[in-house]
Amino acid sequence: MTIPLLSRDSHRPALRLLGALDLALTRLHECTGPARHSFALLLIGALRGPVLWIAPAWARDRLNPDGICPLTGAENGPESLIFITPERREDLLWCMEEALRSGAAPLIIADLPEPPALTPVRRLHLAAEEGAARGPHRPLGLILTPGDGGAPGVETRWHMAPAHDPQIDRWHLTRRRARTAPPAEWHLTGQPGAWALKQT
Repeated sequence: MTIPLLSRDSHRPALRLLGALDLALTRLHECTGPARHSFALLLIGALRGPVLWIAPAWARDRLNPDGICPLTGAENGPESLIFITPERREDLLWCMEEALRSGAAPLIIADLPEPPALTPVRRLHLAAEEGAARGPHRPLGLILTPGDGGAPGVETRWHMAPAHDPQIDRWHLTRRRARTAPPAEWHLTGQPGAWALKQT
């Protein structure tokens, strides 16, 4: 009789980011920190297909489509982005839930003014799973939250901040929480197609 060994490896398919970081598909992930938008752009560069970017209509720090190519690469530039700007706060998560449920896009990003509670996070996980069965993509959800974030129930929580260097563009990336991996930190340098990730 053979007994299967327990493993921390996820049974879910994942997006491999920068050759070393796995983000499970059909799940919701969170990124915080002053460079959280840069992290989202790295994800856009790792995927092919339309990307929905949901941000409140009243937000002042809008993404400039002309400035995204340095992080996404020219082949997945601003033409792949679809911007959604709901007027009401409650419509931010509703838009994300419906987009995940449709399975029409591989990546749905919501730039939120505050972390959502556990119940909405659970609804977003379920919507992403339903979208994988319904649509052509296994959608990945990413919420961008201010401060230290802290949305309960997310699959992974990341923090990204600039790590200033006069010679090169550099960021400090931290995996603060993951269901299947321990916390870790890296320095990220380079450009699309030639990213270098060094664990610290």
